[in-house]
Amino acid sequence: MIGRIVIDDVRPRTPTRAYPAKAVVGETVTISADVFKDGHDILAARVLWRPTGKPQWNEAPLAVENAGLDRWAGTIVPTTLGRHELVVEAWTDRYATWRHKAEAKLGAGQDIATELEEGALLLEARAADDEQLAEVAKILRDDKLTPHERLAPALTPDVERLLQGAPADQGEIAASEAVPLWVDRERALFSAWYEFFPRSEGGLQGARNRLPAIADMGFDVVYFPPIHPIGRQYRKGPNNTLTATEDDPGSPWAIGGPEGGHTAIHPELGTFTDFEDLVLKANELGLEIALDYALQCSPDHPWVTEHPEWFHHRPDGTIAYAENPPKKYQDIYPVNFWPAGDADRKALWTACKDILDFWIAKGVRIFRVDNPHTKPMAFWEWIIPAVQATNPDVLFLAEAFTRPKVMAKLAEVGFTQSYTYFTWRTKRDEIVEYVEEVALGEKADYMRPNFWPNTPDILAGPLRNGPVSAFKLRAVLAATLAPSYGVYSGYELLENEPMSDTNEEYFHSEKYEVRRRNWDDPRSIAGCLTQLNAIRHRHPALQRLRNVRFHASTNDNVLAYSKVSDDGADVVLVIVNLDPWSAAESTLNLDLPALGLPWDAPFEAYDELSHQSFTWQGPEPYVRLDPHHDVAHVLHLRPLS
Repeated sequence: MIGRIVIDDVRPRTPTRAYPAKAVVGETVTISADVFKDGHDILAARVLWRPTGKPQWNEAPLAVENAGLDRWAGTIVPTTLGRHELVVEAWTDRYATWRHKAEAKLGAGQDIATELEEGALLLEARAADDEQLAEVAKILRDDKLTPHERLAPALTPDVERLLQGAPADQGEIAASEAVPLWVDRERALFSAWYEFFPRSEGGLQGARNRLPAIADMGFDVVYFPPIHPIGRQYRKGPNNTLTATEDDPGSPWAIGGPEGGHTAIHPELGTFTDFEDLVLKANELGLEIALDYALQCSPDHPWVTEHPEWFHHRPDGTIAYAENPPKKYQDIYPVNFWPAGDADRKALWTACKDILDFWIAKGVRIFRVDNPHTKPMAFWEWIIPAVQATNPDVLFLAEAFTRPKVMAKLAEVGFTQSYTYFTWRTKRDEIVEYVEEVALGEKADYMRPNFWPNTPDILAGPLRNGPVSAFKLRAVLAATLAPSYGVYSGYELLENEPMSDTNEEYFHSEKYEVRRRNWDDPRSIAGCLTQLNAIRHRHPALQRLRNVRFHASTNDNVLAYSKVSDDGADVVLVIVNLDPWSAAESTLNLDLPALGLPWDAPFEAYDELSHQSFTWQGPEPYVRLDPHHDVAHVLHLRPLS
């Protein structure tokens, strides 16, 4: 039976409630629920939370957030990694209910003799050895005093404090079902990724030498495409051609050769000693190495001969290569994650987990997962918790450029972060709509976006044959709209030539050939990326997802949005010209209360990019951004004393 007190829609949660919502250590997490009861009694509520399996509960109060909708909310701050559980409890606040009734009747000039006695009984029941409550109960019964004099001592803050809290009788407390919450380390929410191919730097030793420059730019995560042996059969040549010469390196995603498979390193890249040195160097620089977890094989992978039952077969008995019509990947065999026999499936899945365990033992704690939407949800539902059960600090980024519900489901079953549609959102209205969906909607409870302006597969939007301003404005958007973002190397060098007018691939894609770059090119915008990453680290407001708020603009090419830190002390307003070719001017309409700023007093707007300081007053400042000079303002807003 449903109880008299109803507790519904506890958040954060996943759509099915079967999987945990997500938070990070030190993050202020809002807990909310619908709480109501028949009649006019006043309720109290709280949230209890703890690491799963621990005996001790933590407690935080909930307060009415929206009385008309019976929505209650409060905050918690998790301090430990791993799976947690939380429960919302509510009960009739007998003291508050009695107080409201007594004050209302007294204010209306009605007799409150009954209420005075009820108050005395209430205090006596909670008094125990508390002399103060016992004395107040006596005053409530002292008929020599006026009703106001008898009531007043029972309404003091001290008495209210003594009577707060849940009743001792558990039968008076309503509780929600336990809601799971997974708590990651901070990097799961706040990170800046830099992707590059070690082979273009001369192998693992060259990649190691490149790390200081990447650290100097302020990135946190260095992501490598697969570093494993590459198959020879059907190897792809430049621009994905079917004819490869002896010197063509092939696609790193065609994994496996005579030298080994997913637990081997391509001999042309180096040795495991080189890899260990690289990881150590990264750690010294405050960087983490993320590896590609691509569960597919070249025709030369050892699994092809050792476990042919792990692959899809055509009617003629040959193994089927990967296809996404009209695209064909003759150099890649997709794995059949659901072979006919249970034993075969168990062996395959265990082998896939063994790959992760192998690289975790080598010091890797972050994996970028290639095309997870082409593998069964049940596989990810099993393998991610299985890994995190012993390594709760391991993070998984889903390369899931797929349908929205599939992308969301991957996040629900366990992926730490996800690539997003940001790459294709270029207009103001579509950016606002999409960011509000992933940052303020229910998906934000469990799906963390990672914004990438480009990838080795995708050269889109204004970057295609675009000017330097296009690269700068997209970097500003990615770095400040989401707490996690990334770029693929060459971004700072303004690489902008697409394969064709209709193909989003890069011309002379690095996926199929080695690319040597001049990192000292004077056109480089490495300084812009460095500046953005430094701003992100200085401003706690930019390190959170759910705090983004958009502000009105009179120009569709001008996007304005703000972020405020959990404690309200750090306020950042970002204004971006979305047109990389032309100057744009606009009058904004700022929601000053949401920024913690007064309507009628001046405040400082300090531009972290140009280092200019403006004094503004009121909600309608004028801005003008010329992309040949300034594509954006990243403003630190502060009241003037």
